[in-house]
Amino acid sequence: MTKADIINEISDSTGIPRKDVSVVVESFMSTIKDSLLERKENVYLRGFGSFIIKHRAAKTARNILKNTTMTIAAHDLPSFKPAKSFADAMKD
Repeated sequence: MTKADIINEISDSTGIPRKDVSVVVESFMSTIKDSLLERKENVYLRGFGSFIIKHRAAKTARNILKNTTMTIAAHDLPSFKPAKSFADAMKD
């Protein structure tokens, strides 16, 4: 499902014009991105899941073809963890 499909589904089920739904969906995604990127805060949506920041420590990697080593810097990655009720529903 794409973002356009989500907008169409919400518009069809609520009767709100697609243009208005598009603004809300874009704003929702922007708010989540800002929270993760700028404020370094996790986003918790009860019953759905959490958008969390995972920290990866610096590590040494090896290129076996050239027989060289390199250092991969520490970095943060966004991650999604589904809520327990959501994960249980997927299992059934």
